[in-house]
Amino acid sequence: MTTIYNFSAGPAVLPKEVLQQAAAEMLDWHGSGMSVMEMSHRGPEFISIYRQAEADLRELLAVPDNYRILFMQGGGLSQNAVIPMNLVGRKSDPVVDFVHTGSWSGKSIKEAARYAKVNVAASAEANGYTAVPPQAEWKLTPDAAYLHLCTNETIDGVEIDFAPDVPAGVPIVADMSSHILSRPVDVAKYGLIFGGAQKNIGPAGVTVVIVRDDLIGHALPFCPSAFDFKNVAANESMYNTPPTYGIYIAGLVFQWLKKNGGVAAMEQKNIEKARLLYAALDADDFYQNRVASPYRSRMNVPFYLRDESKYEAFLAGAKERGLLQLKGHKSVGGLRASIYNAMPIEGVQALVDYLNEFAGR
Repeated sequence: MTTIYNFSAGPAVLPKEVLQQAAAEMLDWHGSGMSVMEMSHRGPEFISIYRQAEADLRELLAVPDNYRILFMQGGGLSQNAVIPMNLVGRKSDPVVDFVHTGSWSGKSIKEAARYAKVNVAASAEANGYTAVPPQAEWKLTPDAAYLHLCTNETIDGVEIDFAPDVPAGVPIVADMSSHILSRPVDVAKYGLIFGGAQKNIGPAGVTVVIVRDDLIGHALPFCPSAFDFKNVAANESMYNTPPTYGIYIAGLVFQWLKKNGGVAAMEQKNIEKARLLYAALDADDFYQNRVASPYRSRMNVPFYLRDESKYEAFLAGAKERGLLQLKGHKSVGGLRASIYNAMPIEGVQALVDYLNEFAGR
């Protein structure tokens, strides 16, 4: 039987062990007589699931005590509105700085412009979103409400692996949706980190927000109550009914990460997987990855065929070999392999073997 490897950018592959545990607990969670899907979010069973998930994520990312972890709804895309509605109220004439590195930061810029003045401090548009503009060229606002970065562009395959220098008092907001938990991060360098769960944490429906205490309590008057960080934090993410089953699966993923050495161990595996895949793409000019080497994502690897007439044949052959979801995003075309934490190195090796075979190497 062919082994299936799912390279989807999201909703994405989950650890097999997590799915097996969820299946075993589907009808009866820990002798409660209930599925997690059936539990009251205010009952002791789910409260214990929630608190364990929050504690495990705090441990995995070494989240300082002066940060709150919120489990919200609406996906990462909704945070493009939720965040300015919560943060720009700290300033009388707010300006939000952005570094435009690809598709997702572009969406963030458009949404934030509905709530504040936007300053695109740097843009990679001129290089086709293949590199991060040098920090020396960033035109930052000295008293900006915050600086927004998409630290891993899922579509364009550009990754920012550093926390930039910013003017004193300006918090950094980082969209880490597609590489959170794939590498250690110094949370204290950021004011707020957020990410949709469906790429590297769990199923679609949960959005994780890690926000510093001093940034809570400044929501604009028209911010919906359920999106006001103050309300969400004060009610342990249960101001409204949270995505309970998604939080449960995320908690199982956190436990899986801890059992497998944590984020530092996962980074080493991700480095190995990315090196293996990029080496195959760079072996000759049959394939092309257009991202400058220092900014290549370890999680999302877009690539193109020199001969554009072969895309259908490539995807058909990949499917026959159990290599799924390799079609590139519709906005950029080509191909893309997402190799998140849950993708084993055997899956990357299987893809590399096929890349070499298709290229006639």
